Amino acid sequence: MVLKWIDSLEIALALLEQYPDVDPVTLHFPELYAWIMALDEFDDDPNHCNERILEAVQQCWIDEK
Repeated sequence: MVLKWIDSLEIALALLEQYPDVDPVTLHFPELYAWIMALDEFDDDPNHCNERILEAVQQCWIDEK
C-alpha cells in the first residue's frame, strides 16, 4: 500500500507500528515530517505537506494510541 499525504489514519498507524513507545503529543512537526518521509510505504511530494496535514496525522496517532 502506498501512502499519500491524504492518508492521515494510515500514516498514523504506520508510525504507531514503527514507534510504539513514542507519545505523539511530544512530537514537534519537523520530527513528525521526517518520520513520515522515512516510511517505506510513503510516496508523495514532500512539498505538498503543511501544518494542517501534520496536525491531522498527529491527531489520528493520538486517537489510535
